[in-house]
Amino acid sequence: MGGFFADTTPLRTPDFRRLWVAGIPTVIGANLTIFAVPVQLYALTQNSAYVGLSGIFALVPLIVFGLWGGALADAMDRRVLLIIASIGLAVSSVFLWLQAALALNNVWAVLCLLSVQQAFYAINAPTRAAAIPRMLPGEQVAAANSLNITVMQFGAIVGPLLAGVLLRWVDLSTLYAIDAVTCILPIWATFRLSPIPPTATETVRSKYGVAAVWDGFRYLAGNKVVLMSFVVDLIAMIAGMPRALFPQMAHENFGGPVEGGTTMALLAAAISVGAVAGGVFSGWLPRVRRQGLAVVVAILVWGVAMIGFGLAAGFADGRAGTLLWVALAFLAVGGAADMVSSAFRNTILQQAASDDLRGRLQGVFTVVVAGGPRLADAVHGAAAAAVGTTVAAAGGGGLVVVGVIIATVAVPAFIRYRV
Repeated sequence: MGGFFADTTPLRTPDFRRLWVAGIPTVIGANLTIFAVPVQLYALTQNSAYVGLSGIFALVPLIVFGLWGGALADAMDRRVLLIIASIGLAVSSVFLWLQAALALNNVWAVLCLLSVQQAFYAINAPTRAAAIPRMLPGEQVAAANSLNITVMQFGAIVGPLLAGVLLRWVDLSTLYAIDAVTCILPIWATFRLSPIPPTATETVRSKYGVAAVWDGFRYLAGNKVVLMSFVVDLIAMIAGMPRALFPQMAHENFGGPVEGGTTMALLAAAISVGAVAGGVFSGWLPRVRRQGLAVVVAILVWGVAMIGFGLAAGFADGRAGTLLWVALAFLAVGGAADMVSSAFRNTILQQAASDDLRGRLQGVFTVVVAGGPRLADAVHGAAAAAVGTTVAAAGGGGLVVVGVIIATVAVPAFIRYRV
C-alpha cells in the first residue's frame, strides 16, 4: 500500500517539510482572497465587466514579474528572495483587509492591490519551485511536486467552500484578514531555511533584467524537451479548460439557478477534487522513468475526459440527474490527469535545466500555468456564443487530443525523454 499512496519521503527533509506544512493554511487563505475579490468587485459595481477586468489586472503582473522574478531567483540567494516575496504577499493582504474594513468602496483600489499581490506571487512561485531541487535528491522531486500540487488543489476546494460558510456570519474584510494571518506561516518557514545561494558565474549573477530573461528564452528555444512541456500544457489548457462554461451549463444543461447554486459549486470543485484524489494516490509517480510519455498520456486522458464532460452535459437536457454525476466524474478524471501532467512537467523542468537557469524557466512555467486557463476562458466563452456550450466543451477536448498527437509527432524527442 505504501507504493499506492502518495510518496511522503520528501517530507523527511526539514526544509521541504517546513515549506509544505506552512503551505497548507496559506493556500486556503489565498483562496479566500481569490473568492473575495470578484465578490467585492461585483458588489461595488453590479457589473461583471469589472470582475473580468480583474483578470487583466492579475495577468499582467504575473507575466512581467513571473519572468523577472525567475531571473532574480537565478541571480541571488533564493531563501532571501522567498523571504522578500512572502513579506510582500502578507503586506498586500493586510492592505486588502484595510480597504474592506474601512469601507473605502473604491474599485480601483481593489484592482491595484490585487495587481501588487499577484506581482509578489509571481516572484514567489518560480523561486520556490527552483529551490526544491536544491533541497532534495533528484529521485524525490516528482514526489515533492505531487505533494505541492495536492496541497494547492486542496486549497482550491476548501477555500471557496469555507468562504461561502463564513460569509453567513462575517463580512468580506474577515476573509482578507484570514489570508493576511496565514501569510505569517511561510515567512516563518522561509526564515528557517538553509541559504540557497546562486550557482551561476559572476557574469550571469550580474544580470537582473531583460538580458537574463532573454537568456532563459534562448535556452528554452534550444531545449526541445523543456519547450514541449510548455507547448502541450498550453494545448491542454487553452483548448480543453471549460471552466468559463460552468455558469451557463449549470443553468441550461443541468437546471440550476441563474445565480449559480449547488450545481455550479459542484462543477467548479470537481476538477480540484480529482486532482486531490490523484495526488493522494500518487505513490507510483516516482517510479516512472519515461516522463515525457507520461505527460502525453495524461493530457490525452484530460482531452478524452473533457469530451465526455461535454457530451454528458449536452444530453442532460436541462435536468440535474444521473448525467450531472457522470459529467462531474469526467471532470474529476480530468483533474487527476492534469495533476499527473503538472507533476511530471514540473519535474522535467526542474531536472532537465541547469540550476543557474531554473528560476527563469520556472518563471515561464508560472506564466504558462496562470495564463493558459485565462486564455481558455476567453476562447471557450467566444466558442460557446458561436456554437453552444456542448460543442465548445466536447470540441475543445477533441482539439486537445488532436493537438497533442500532432505536437508529439512533430517532436518525438519529448515522448522518448527519460529521467
